[in-house]
Amino acid sequence: MSTQTIIEKQLADNAVIIYMKGVPTAPECGFSAKAVGILNAINIPFAYVDVLKAPFIREKLPKISKWPTFPQLFINGELVGGCDIVESMSNDGSLLKMLQSTIKTDSTTVTHSEVSMLISQAYPNAKISIEGQGCDLTISVVSEDFAGLPLVKQHQGVMATLNDVLASGRLHAVTLKTSTPEIQPAPQAGLLQIQS
Repeated sequence: MSTQTIIEKQLADNAVIIYMKGVPTAPECGFSAKAVGILNAINIPFAYVDVLKAPFIREKLPKISKWPTFPQLFINGELVGGCDIVESMSNDGSLLKMLQSTIKTDSTTVTHSEVSMLISQAYPNAKISIEGQGCDLTISVVSEDFAGLPLVKQHQGVMATLNDVLASGRLHAVTLKTSTPEIQPAPQAGLLQIQS
């Protein structure tokens, strides 16, 4: 199989793929680290190729993509760009919209990834965990944006991000837990703590 055929297959098989230096858990250049950090923050699955371990791809891809540097992010087989473009699109919200187009959803149920992305749009630095299946989910959102807000306002804010999927009936049973990050863990009951 030729290198070009391998690249074409990778692009066809993966809705979101980044060609980078290193791996997502250990990028080997600052630009790759920044681009992967943005993708991780959006919380959508993506594939990657470490071009340092694939020299033929590293040599051939720039000729195919007409983009000379790495990383290179592709969505639905189309080049999005490198780190600067990914960062700019992340800042203006267009990257999230492009990534949402890659989610294949069943018309009757909502996915955890879809719910997480909807909430992340309004609360980009939130820690989100989701349990449950189908249209009955328990959603936990921890965000600094909740500081000083009464619980009802916190819940209203999160539920507003889910209006469309709730209105469509794809999601209809939600147990919601919201909180702010703990600066310092609370002492456990019955334990004596002494600070010097």
